[in-house]
Amino acid sequence: MSAIRLRSYEFRKEREATWRRLENLVAQVERRGLGALTGEQLAQLPQLYRGTVSALSVARAISLDRNLLDYLENLCARAYLCVYGSRRHARDVVVEFFTQKVPQTIREFRWHIFTAALFLFVGVAAGYLVTMASPEAFHAFVPSQLAGDRGPEASRDELVDSLYGSDEFTSSDLGQFSGQLFSHNASIGILYFALGFAAGIPVFLYVVYNGLILGSFFAVYRVHGLEVDLLAWLMIHGVTELLAILICAAGGLALAHALVFPGRYSRLENLARTGRKAGAMVLMGVLMLFIAGFIEGIARQRITDMGVRFTFAAVTAGIWFAYFVFVGRRRPV
Repeated sequence: MSAIRLRSYEFRKEREATWRRLENLVAQVERRGLGALTGEQLAQLPQLYRGTVSALSVARAISLDRNLLDYLENLCARAYLCVYGSRRHARDVVVEFFTQKVPQTIREFRWHIFTAALFLFVGVAAGYLVTMASPEAFHAFVPSQLAGDRGPEASRDELVDSLYGSDEFTSSDLGQFSGQLFSHNASIGILYFALGFAAGIPVFLYVVYNGLILGSFFAVYRVHGLEVDLLAWLMIHGVTELLAILICAAGGLALAHALVFPGRYSRLENLARTGRKAGAMVLMGVLMLFIAGFIEGIARQRITDMGVRFTFAAVTAGIWFAYFVFVGRRRPV
């Protein structure tokens, strides 16, 4: 055994400088891609890789200790991907992003999504209860431009008209309205993500505040027995929109988690690792907000039957559930 250890020591001593240089280059590629290497480093990478593979072959032949073999095998496997990784078509990258990376990342950060949903529910419950007890609180929670004519002073007929109004819109009007909704909602979603750098506290506050607004509206419509009608009106686009907002908020909470609890990595490195995944979530959230804007700006205006609205919402929820829960799961080998 002592002879094997001595041989391993001498073997490592002669070649370790090559392995360390290769390991440093591989680590750079894994963190920032091949573009992070200089021209000289790109030329060195395959040479160092071949030298390390040769060392691994020799180490196996002379039966060196297991730890050294494991180290070299792992290093060669990582370097192989850097040297011979296939160049893929942009279409394949996009397909993999939406069929693998996004649903897998959503599942990885599901507890952050559930946490955001919990705080949204707390806000809804608080807004509903406070507004039911004191209708004047509605104006404290809901901005006037958002409330419009739907405050506690509105009559039942006015509230019904807001849900089933027969105003005629041209396709151009609806398209412009849809674009405005997307721009507004996307800015909110990105804001949630950015506020994660402030330890996540503003994210919680904004989510609760949005819940207060929703709860206040439900209280106003509940007084006139229109809460189910409001739910149908809201959920036709709200299934997609609220889920997108929660995903964006979860991205911000993931950044906050990485910042406050870095684990075995430095805060900066952990933030970079989590940021790439959270960024994919937010990109998906913005895409969902675009879809929600289209539904809210066009489909919601065309569909006025309560049963059809609930059916549309249920189908939409089923599609998102199937996508995020089942798509991208690796099949057992």
